[in-house]
Amino acid sequence: MGLRIFGVDPGSNHTGWGVLEVSGSKFTYLAAGTISPKGELSQRLVGIADELDAHLATYKPDAFAIEKVFYAKNINSALVLGHARGVAILSAARQKIPFFEYSATQIKQAATGRGRASKEQVRQMLEMILGAPKKQPLDSSDALAAALCHAQAHHVQNWAQDAR
Repeated sequence: MGLRIFGVDPGSNHTGWGVLEVSGSKFTYLAAGTISPKGELSQRLVGIADELDAHLATYKPDAFAIEKVFYAKNINSALVLGHARGVAILSAARQKIPFFEYSATQIKQAATGRGRASKEQVRQMLEMILGAPKKQPLDSSDALAAALCHAQAHHVQNWAQDAR
């Protein structure tokens, strides 16, 4: 078994998650999905935490990668997104999984080679690179891209250490 990385694209209405495994220089798709809880904000946050807890317990990742908040259309949106990120990070912390944060530009760069790629381009590249299912929800492919970004960063870091 290689290194398992769990990626999250946080959102209060739709939180994407994805898992990949790294063995040497091979990246393998394991699973992905979207959490779409209903109700008031507090109920949605509980729903996100409960589902992430279950997926983390199932896949037992070695690392947790999440997208940094870069901006929001308004302050309210930024605060709500921050709550969803906090719940996701707490889920990883409770299971003692180290977490890593990457900007949207870093994540898109890792998946497509372009930091300004569209969500659709990211999804298409993940289909090719990881063999991810075709036309999965964009939140899921963004989460997988976060995991891929960490996989590449970890791979480069290990290569640099081995070269010493």
